[in-house]
Amino acid sequence: MALKKYLWPAIGALTIAVSAWLLYKELRGLSLDDLGQSLEAITPGNWVLAGLSTLVAYAALAGYDRIALMHLGKKVDWWFISICSFTTYALSHNVGASVVSGAVVRYRAYSSKGLTPAEIGVLIAVCSFTFLLGTLLLAALVLIIEPELVERFADVVPMEATAGTGFFLLFLIALYVGASFLKLRPLKLGKINIFYPSPRVVLPQLIIAPIELIGAAGIIYFALPEAGNPGFLMILGIFLVSFSAALISHAPGGLGILELVFLMGLPDMNQADVIAALLVFRLFYLLIPFVMALVVIVVFERSRFRSETLAEPEQQKLENS
Repeated sequence: MALKKYLWPAIGALTIAVSAWLLYKELRGLSLDDLGQSLEAITPGNWVLAGLSTLVAYAALAGYDRIALMHLGKKVDWWFISICSFTTYALSHNVGASVVSGAVVRYRAYSSKGLTPAEIGVLIAVCSFTFLLGTLLLAALVLIIEPELVERFADVVPMEATAGTGFFLLFLIALYVGASFLKLRPLKLGKINIFYPSPRVVLPQLIIAPIELIGAAGIIYFALPEAGNPGFLMILGIFLVSFSAALISHAPGGLGILELVFLMGLPDMNQADVIAALLVFRLFYLLIPFVMALVVIVVFERSRFRSETLAEPEQQKLENS
């Protein structure tokens, strides 16, 4: 147990250290003046578009939880779902080990709505799979339309990943969708029955997850200059690779990993412009939501404490009567 407790923090710290060293080697010629000029070059209109992209991404993230609750057959107030989803992702994206950190927030929130630990576990699994499904779907489309993406990551992505790989991924997704119409029997794991998602769950997964990822990539795209910009589809593909690498690393906020992989994917662009765009991404997608999430957690825990404190005398009266 002690080993598991410190495993992911150790992996995250090691990953950050290695990435920071590699990033330092990559950026040692970059000055703060260059970075400041790149930030100043972002037009007010592009700042607004980056902000709107953030709103699109977090609105779609609320759909993850909504889809999972639909799969469970549970009805929870839409406003509560939105707040819970926002807090979960704002926290997990910054803290690292997103499944673990997100599970804590979701357990505290949804247990107050009557969901059992098993149901919350299924909810987390469905949300994670929805993200994976969206990533694979968009990766497939990018590989088909922009197969040269893999050339930018020769040392990271296998060179065998081509347009054919994209069509194969679409085939696997089609199998998943097709199976949802077959009404397969539930899988029994002890006392838990795991039901295959129905079409009313699967089809929204194919819409919501890509929207969220497109919104997140849009923040970076709108913060980048036109000079050397390879276009939105290529930026989206680079984002999918870098963001996935950041999540896999379990490093808090993907610190260093996101920047390093993005620089690898945009070798022809000014490094200061790329780093400036990623700073905008961190500000809009990570830091501002993180601060807001901390406020939400404090307010929620305070209200829970008050309700539990007020409920104790009533419970004692019932026990004594």
